[in-house]
Amino acid sequence: MNNNILLTDLYELTMLQAYSDHRMSATAVFEFFVRKLPPQRNFLVAAGLEQAVDYLEQLCFTPDELEWLARDGHLSRAFIDSLADFRFTGDLDAMPEGTVFFADEPILRVTAPIAEAQLVESRVVNLLHLQTLIASKAARCVLAAPNHLLVDFGMRRAHGAEAAVAAARASYLAGFDGTATVFAGKRYAIPLFGTMAHSFVQAHVSEEAAFHDFAESHPDNVVLLIDTYDTLRGAEKVIPVAHELARRGIQVKAVRLDSGDLADLSEAVRRLFDENGLAHIKIFASGNIDEYRIKALLQRGAPIDGFGIGTHLDVSADAPYLDCVYKLQEYAGQARRKRSTGKSTWPGRKQVFRYSADDGTIQRDELALADRQGDGCPLLKPVMRDGRRLAALPELARIREHAAAELLRLPPAAASLDERYSYPVHIHDALRRLAREVDRRTMD
Repeated sequence: MNNNILLTDLYELTMLQAYSDHRMSATAVFEFFVRKLPPQRNFLVAAGLEQAVDYLEQLCFTPDELEWLARDGHLSRAFIDSLADFRFTGDLDAMPEGTVFFADEPILRVTAPIAEAQLVESRVVNLLHLQTLIASKAARCVLAAPNHLLVDFGMRRAHGAEAAVAAARASYLAGFDGTATVFAGKRYAIPLFGTMAHSFVQAHVSEEAAFHDFAESHPDNVVLLIDTYDTLRGAEKVIPVAHELARRGIQVKAVRLDSGDLADLSEAVRRLFDENGLAHIKIFASGNIDEYRIKALLQRGAPIDGFGIGTHLDVSADAPYLDCVYKLQEYAGQARRKRSTGKSTWPGRKQVFRYSADDGTIQRDELALADRQGDGCPLLKPVMRDGRRLAALPELARIREHAAAELLRLPPAAASLDERYSYPVHIHDALRRLAREVDRRTMD
């Protein structure tokens, strides 16, 4: 990920100069949360914390960046010179990645001198928003296709290289089995999947020749794309090729369908293979797949063993953004609260307490002040103190296990793709009282 400090909005820097000019340097508390869930979402999955921590730890201005800011002319030279030693020295508390959360619940809290806490706003929101968005979409695909192979195919339609790699990480975190994006495999040790494109078949004199050449080059990963011309004819051509390869010790693992009526075609292909002694060949489907299409296909009984999910995942097509914000909740020891119509916030440092049934299913959450001694499970955990992480963050495999456990704990209605469900998040009375006190103070 790109950790350049200039990945920010100009107003962060103009505010910093004003803070500096007027000697405002007290501690501020900002929280990142989602105001309301999109209509297509009953829950969200927290993701992107690792990248946010990396960014905060590396935060600094280089001499070249300071010189460019001076030439740009928006800031005073004296202020720019003061940024030479700028670092993040604050604290960070956050929900572990993979945690399920709901509207109004902070998943990250920054406590630092106001200049530090303010400057990081734009990039922290940018990092958390993208991965949370994609992880939440991917989790729905996982719920729609239990025990099926799921692969991220979306790099070419992602909004840039960083987004493609982040989507691969977020989808794997949420339960996908791997990605086609090679750099994500290198960067995050995510399993890689991929075989051939239609162009490979077209470049050969026949489909059979393409199948043979690929199998000979990749005998341990023979997955054949059969819909370049005619899907059923392609499947028929696989039969003699598969038997001939088997005599040479090479097994066709699967075929891929990328177009057409996937339910009808998968049924016909399965029947062909089963009747010809090829029951071991699996069927993998791709092409405009999302959780809704997966659910419809599996409800019809389509004999599809796995799915490649691209565009609809990597841009979260049905809910392409979250109404997420990073808001000041306390400054100089006093709780603060935004009261704008439709955008009001709950003031003060907060904690989310979660309550579960005896079987582990989550029942309700409570949004309360951070110092409340609740009997629920507190979700925000200490991550950084004085600008340094307290411990190594969990490896991606462990985060993935946590996310899987979180999805199992969802109430059935929350896990539904079709039913609109509002998970109960109770606002603690002390938090409501504080909001009224802040309102009285700021209206005077």
